[in-house]
Amino acid sequence: MNARLPTPDKDAIALLPPFERLGLDRITWVCTGDQARQAQAQLMQTPAWGFDTESKPTFKVGEQSDGPHVLQLSTAERAWVFQLHDPDCRAVSAALLAHPGIVKAGFGLGDDRKRIIHKLDIEPQGILELNTVFHQRGYRKDMGVKGAVAVLFNQRFIKSKKAATSNWANERLSEAQLIYAANDAYAAIRVWQALNLA
Repeated sequence: MNARLPTPDKDAIALLPPFERLGLDRITWVCTGDQARQAQAQLMQTPAWGFDTESKPTFKVGEQSDGPHVLQLSTAERAWVFQLHDPDCRAVSAALLAHPGIVKAGFGLGDDRKRIIHKLDIEPQGILELNTVFHQRGYRKDMGVKGAVAVLFNQRFIKSKKAATSNWANERLSEAQLIYAANDAYAAIRVWQALNLA
């Protein structure tokens, strides 16, 4: 193995042109069983999804999250943001994550997996931690979505700190929350494609 490959730092990433994110016209908000089944029919036509979850943040020491509150799945064309309040929507989300034949690619998925097992009572199948792929390819540092987008596309992935720490357990998600959640999953599927993992 040659010298480990460097990961760009924050200052280098800040100089890059922005990564083109999905707009609201390519994001579907899913909060009922019917909407979830429609999403499922479209998602099942692809071999891999970008995948992430969001949970209401906890701020007190010892406070346990009852998340995930939101599941986001994306193809290279469109993203679906599932809210997990409705039992039917939750059941379809669980079935999607338990489906073994489709890759669910994302970053930092250890916590997501634990919370999914606890909340949805399923063992998610086909989970691919993209950080592991970068390690195998010689990158020394942990690779998050920002680093991966910088390395593969020479672009800057914009993440809103305000949206990240917002209340994901709200009955209605804001436009900023939908865009944030969808694009985490969208960037993951674009990275999966660029790594030629198909």
